[in-house]
Amino acid sequence: MGKLVLYGLDPSPPVRACLLTLKALNLPYDYKVVNLMAKEHLSEEYLKKNPQHTVPTLEDDGHFIWDSHAIIAYLVSKYGKDDSLYPKDLLKRAVVDQRMYFEAGVLFQGGLRNITAPLLFRNQTKISQHQIDAIVESYGFLESFLKDYKYMAGDHLTIADLSIVTTVTSLVAFAEIDASKFPKLSAWLKSMESLSYYEEANGTGAKQLVAMVKSKHFTIVP
Repeated sequence: MGKLVLYGLDPSPPVRACLLTLKALNLPYDYKVVNLMAKEHLSEEYLKKNPQHTVPTLEDDGHFIWDSHAIIAYLVSKYGKDDSLYPKDLLKRAVVDQRMYFEAGVLFQGGLRNITAPLLFRNQTKISQHQIDAIVESYGFLESFLKDYKYMAGDHLTIADLSIVTTVTSLVAFAEIDASKFPKLSAWLKSMESLSYYEEANGTGAKQLVAMVKSKHFTIVP
C-alpha cells in the first residue's frame, strides 16, 4: 500500500467526506492542512498536485486525485475489505452515484457553495430568501430518499451518506432541519452522529464552518 496523504482543511465539507471515508476504512494517512484564506492552494507547489487548486486532494504513492466524490469512490474500490460502502452491483451502485451527484450539484454547488463563497471570500452579507427556500426544498428530497430505508442509498451505510452528511451539517447554518417536517432526515442525522469517528472526522469541522458563517452576520432579503 502506498502512502496516503490528504490535503485540505476541516471546515471544508468535501474534505470531511474524505476524512469520514478514511476513518470508515480504518486507513492510515497523513493530513496536510491547506489554508485557503492564506491562498496556500494557489502556490506553485500545490498547483502541480492539483491544477484546479481545490481541496481535498489525495496523494497515493505519488499519484494525485481531487474531487471528494472521486477520492472516496477510489478509496473504497482500492482499499475496502468488501463493497458495502460502494456496491459493485450496478443497480445499487447507480443509486449511490445518483445520491452523490445530487449532493455535488444540488446540495453543495447549487446550495452551500453559492452562498458561502460570496459570504466568506467576498464579504457579501445578503442572502436571498430564494436561496434559503432552495435549501429547505433539498431537505425534502433527502427525506424522500429515506422513505423506505435507514440510509441514503439503502439499508446500510455507503459513501453517499458520508458525502451528504458533510454538506447537510453545513447547510444548517442557513436553515435548521425541522424534525417535525423532516423526521426521517433528522433520524438519519442522529444515526450518522453515532458513528465512532463522526465527531473527529465531521462534527468538529462542521461546527467550525458554521461559526465562520455566523460570524459574518448575514441578512436574508426577499
